[in-house]
Amino acid sequence: MNNIPLEQGVREICQACGNDRTRLMDICRAVQDRFGCVSGEAMDLIARECRCPRVEVESVVSFYAFFSEKPKGKIVIRLCDDIVDRLHGYDRVAKALTQELGIGFGETTSCGTFTLEHTPCIGMCDQAPAAMVNDVIVTKLNASSARDMIRQLREHMDPHKLVTRLGDGHNGDDRIHAMVHNNIRKKGPVIFAPYESSTGLKKALAMTPAEVIRDVKTARLRGRGGAGFPTGMKWEFTRASQGQRKFVICNGDEGEPGTFKDRVLFTECADMLFEGMTIGGYAIGADTGILYLRGEYAYLKAFLDSVLDERRKQNLLGKNICGKAGFNFDIRIQMGAGAYICGEETSLISSCEGQRGDPKNRPPFPAQKGYLGHPTVVNNVETFCCVSRILEKGAGWFAEMGSKGSPGTKLLSVSGDCKAPGVFEVPFGTCLKDVLEMAKAEDPMAVQVGGPSGQLVPAKDFGRTICYDDLATGGAIIVFGKDRDLLDVIDYYVEFFVEEGCGYCTPCRVGNVLLKERIAKLMQGKGEPGDLDYLKELGETMKTMSRCGLGQTAANPVLTSLANFPELYQAKVRKHEAVFQPTFDIKAAVTDAEKLVGRKSVIFAGK
Repeated sequence: MNNIPLEQGVREICQACGNDRTRLMDICRAVQDRFGCVSGEAMDLIARECRCPRVEVESVVSFYAFFSEKPKGKIVIRLCDDIVDRLHGYDRVAKALTQELGIGFGETTSCGTFTLEHTPCIGMCDQAPAAMVNDVIVTKLNASSARDMIRQLREHMDPHKLVTRLGDGHNGDDRIHAMVHNNIRKKGPVIFAPYESSTGLKKALAMTPAEVIRDVKTARLRGRGGAGFPTGMKWEFTRASQGQRKFVICNGDEGEPGTFKDRVLFTECADMLFEGMTIGGYAIGADTGILYLRGEYAYLKAFLDSVLDERRKQNLLGKNICGKAGFNFDIRIQMGAGAYICGEETSLISSCEGQRGDPKNRPPFPAQKGYLGHPTVVNNVETFCCVSRILEKGAGWFAEMGSKGSPGTKLLSVSGDCKAPGVFEVPFGTCLKDVLEMAKAEDPMAVQVGGPSGQLVPAKDFGRTICYDDLATGGAIIVFGKDRDLLDVIDYYVEFFVEEGCGYCTPCRVGNVLLKERIAKLMQGKGEPGDLDYLKELGETMKTMSRCGLGQTAANPVLTSLANFPELYQAKVRKHEAVFQPTFDIKAAVTDAEKLVGRKSVIFAGK
């Protein structure tokens, strides 16, 4: 990638990160960008410079999809293989890319110029099919534009020159310069309403930390990640925990297929987000905040850094913020590197610490022992934005909106078989049917609410409401029309969990594979009545016995479809009168015996 000797380059990168082993994510990403891979020799050098065991470096490189021990092409094309992309022409785009490049997925051209890869959801479901070309996002691909993209790259070798049209809002800013569109379809009174920067922070600093937490509790704000844990309670626990330092972490790793609302918040509401994190820092007594930004959103990092710099200039970050003596707080951005599991808060903390994104045992919870062993608050992007508005407008103002158990509004990312995909801000308690009408979804058969880990809702239940007491969701709403094969969708989701699990615990690691095998059997027309009981029992076991939230919800595509679409499975099941199970091949089973005796089987000759 450049002419700097490896040893010199690695040393410079490590020194820029203070030779700090907890910054292994940043170090490995910089080495990957500069040298095209993190080779075994580079790992040795990193381990030496950071004074850590080599195995720790290798474990990071091997865990994250965007790192590689072997050289990749100068231009890495990662085509999004999300279910929504498959609905909108992924197969044709994939075929065009392989034909034009002359390589398959997972391969690099002989000249070392191009590498072609699959990647899960990149947060562009509202403008699919999409791809990442290095860190440049290319949207609304088709077979023709995919071929043209390769031809252009061969001429200029600069992915940034592919951006010949700019998206709306800050997507046209020089620090982003992306063809991505926000697709904000409905603006609500909280997130997308006019906002006075720093007003909420200044009001917070005029109060005591305990009073700030009281306001957040009075507003009854619940975490917007899907679980809905009360935010004020989490902050109260963290403030009360013993520890020399405390930290605020924003979970910006929206890897749930079908979710892209955070992408829009980063682009249009970054100031509001950072203000919410700063208020959180004041409330719990933290001096450091970390925004964990998923690797797929690397194109937004320069812009987000510039927003942070501007806030420092205005004394909204740094020392004695807004003249409040002793309140020192700053925020850094931690880049991810392609790992869905890091959306789970303890996995995210592990990644921030420069480790594999393995979940941690709970208890202790992050509020007691989180980042580097210190009490830590972890909330998602939308939650921190809500905090800014609560302090600006008042707890009562916020609590009056929404439904009884779910105050405020919710951002929904709607995609799939609809004519108006995009982001919708709706009050909690909004009927799913109304959301589908806003997105112009005509006569859908099913809706996946909450991404793969959520639930598949049939048309008869479209009268249910978006709230924590009914259809809880982190934001993903995927629409499936009547011509879709829902068993294909379920099979895709199970495969997704097979690939994205961390591999730590047996119920999730093995359970997802077994689910995948049994679904495949059904799709082949070899299903038996006992298979449905097997799927349900296995799914419930995974739900009960898995270590973290991913494993506990990984069986949901199967369990919720079994409950809501029983006819889907019954159509694939039949009683077999034969002696043997349909998956048993007797001819293959007696092959070795036939070879030993030197003749064909008499009994099973006609089988």
